[in-house]
Order: sequence, then C-alpha cells, then structure tokens
Amino acid sequence: MSFWEVVSFLSDGFVFSLIIFAVTLICGVPLGLPIAFCSMSKLAPVRAVAKTVVWIVRGIPLMLQIFIIYYVPGLLFGNPVFSNIDRYIISNFEIPTDGVLRLLMINAGGLVAVLIAFTINYACYFSEIYRGGIESIPKGQYEAGFVLGMTKSQVFKKIILKQVVKRIVPPMSNEIITLIKDTALANCIMIPEIIKQAKELAATKALIWPLFFTGVFYLIFVGLLTVILGKVEKKLSYFKD
Repeated sequence: MSFWEVVSFLSDGFVFSLIIFAVTLICGVPLGLPIAFCSMSKLAPVRAVAKTVVWIVRGIPLMLQIFIIYYVPGLLFGNPVFSNIDRYIISNFEIPTDGVLRLLMINAGGLVAVLIAFTINYACYFSEIYRGGIESIPKGQYEAGFVLGMTKSQVFKKIILKQVVKRIVPPMSNEIITLIKDTALANCIMIPEIIKQAKELAATKALIWPLFFTGVFYLIFVGLLTVILGKVEKKLSYFKD
C-alpha cells in the first residue's frame, strides 16, 4: 500500500474516533449538570444514589464499562441488543462494498454501545468538575445576592455562573483532551477506530509503521483542541478571582 492509501485507511478509523468524541461531549457535558445537582441535593437518598453511581462509574475502568454495556444484555436477558442492531441493518439496508459508510453500517450496534458507555462515564467525571466549581464559590456571594433582593436562580445566573465557568474550564479542558485519546478503547469490542485500523494493517499487510503513525492524527487534533480551549480560557480571564 502507498503512503496515501494508508492515510486514507486510517482516516476511515479516525472518523469513528471523532464521532465518539463529538457525541460524548454533546451528550455528556449537559448530562453531568443534573448529576452534579443530585450529588449536592439536600435530599439524602437522592444525594446518596448520585454519589454512589458516580463512585462506581469513576472506579471501574472505561474498557470494562464498554464490555458490560455491550455483553450484559445478551448474557443476562438473552437479548444481544447491539448485535441485533447490526443484524437488522445488514438485513434491511444495502451495505456499500467499501469506505467509511460501510464500516459505520456494519458496526452500528457496537458503536451505539460505545457511545452509551462513554457518555455515562464522562458525564460522571464532568459532574464532579461541576460540583467542585459550584462548591468552591464562597457562600458570602450567595448571601450578598439575597441581600440585594435577588432570587436563588438570579443569584446563580448573574453572580455564580460566570465564576463557576471560569473555574471549571481548565479541568474540563483536561478531560476533553483525555477523551480524544480514550476513544482508542472502542477497539476492545472491535469498533474500527484508528488504532483498530492500524492493527488490521499490521495483521494483514505486515505494516507496523501505521500503528505509530496514528499518533500524528492524535497530536494534530489535540493541538487544535489545545489552541481552541486556550483561547476560551483566555477569553474568560476578564474575571479575576
């Protein structure tokens, strides 16, 4: 294979990495907020359940969570949900002979399982960042807002929120950058993300260098994310603690 054929083959896998990255952010970032509020709830049962869920999700490796979500429905209930998705698509749709669309269609079930696992996992991590940011604001600022006649929601929106956003951007940036690298874990259930594609080249074409070359894809994307997140952090620097 020529250099550009290898790059094209790896690019098909990187599409999976980008899909996992984008969907996890779109779903996980907002989902983390209600989990954070539940973790801070004044209702002890709600608080206990939320903290227990977060503790379990953060304590179990993400790879194991992918295995659990993908295999447990079939093992416990005799209903391999995600494999059934693949069978349904293969039986009812015309599958292209090659290209990234083919990969997406024949791996749709596994991809859904991976997206669920990533979303839940990162939502719990984001929730802890939110909780830490909210709880780091001195209570005196809430009291000052109440003295001015503001409601609780007004105090949060007009006084607390900007400070929280500024404080959580650095740790959120770290998690977002970690996320793009964690997408490689999807290959544990044979999702053809970029690492899986490189491993396939090693097995079928005896080409080892593409496995190392995948680092270029990650470095470029992480570099872009670093620049973007750096600008966001700089834009928020108008607010001094």
